[in-house]
Amino acid sequence: MAATIDHITINVRDRAASTKFYEKVLAVLGIKLHLVHGAFAGFGRGKPEFWIAEGPGAFQTAEHLATITPVHVCFSAETCEEVDAFYRAALEAGGKDNGAPGIRAQYHPGYYGAFILDPDGHNIEAVCHFG
Repeated sequence: MAATIDHITINVRDRAASTKFYEKVLAVLGIKLHLVHGAFAGFGRGKPEFWIAEGPGAFQTAEHLATITPVHVCFSAETCEEVDAFYRAALEAGGKDNGAPGIRAQYHPGYYGAFILDPDGHNIEAVCHFG
């Protein structure tokens, strides 16, 4: 069965700085940088699935980029230890705490996640589901 989403792109103010941030943070989840093409950088486990972009994409106008509207992106982790490592790596890379690692029973009893704000204020999360 095909994945629900093939890929996603979020806007950033500084592609080079954000590429460095995400390389450090996503590496602990087995996600690596696959491609840098101009203002775009693509990350994934097997192929680029998570893209960052500085400036307008083909579908965007100047009005779209007047402000960067923060989004929420959640990356899957295999273990709770990977979630913990994601959180530590993100803080070390300059991210801001937006929810320390822990069980989020309000989602379901086996939901273990951590939340970080990236340099542009995007809420990035790593989650492990168990039980």
